[in-house]
Amino acid sequence: MTFVSLKLMSISAITFTNKCPFTVWPGTLTGAPNPPLSTTGFGLASGATSSVDVPSPWSDRFWARTRCSSTSGKFVCATADCGSGQVSCNGEGAIPPATLIELTVAATGGQHFYDASNVDGFNLTVSIAPQGGTGGCKVSSVRRTSTGCARIH
Repeated sequence: MTFVSLKLMSISAITFTNKCPFTVWPGTLTGAPNPPLSTTGFGLASGATSSVDVPSPWSDRFWARTRCSSTSGKFVCATADCGSGQVSCNGEGAIPPATLIELTVAATGGQHFYDASNVDGFNLTVSIAPQGGTGGCKVSSVRRTSTGCARIH
């Protein structure tokens, strides 16, 4: 089973882990009026982990692009491409179908919100798992079922 996960390690960092047997290229799109993250796209080899610092408050969506390559100096992906022509998405969102992780980090002491979503279609199994904190927060994920359909947990 292919699987990409994000873990909220703390209010200040998000850790991406690629559990797929192939490289994926996570993309990010920050919601206005927040500034973009230090990276808006990067490659993540199979089994690799990478963390990104996030400010508070802040809101964003993440997705994993697949089967990406550079052709004639232009970076393109077969699924969830952001259309920037570069590894960085530079303020561009995913072109559907793209399975999303949506995250809102509240100001200090506030409540954070997260979900895995098929609102822009399905291209890859993803999950988000909060670490630490209180309140009994659970993993949110979207997986392909044996019938080939997406399932949201």
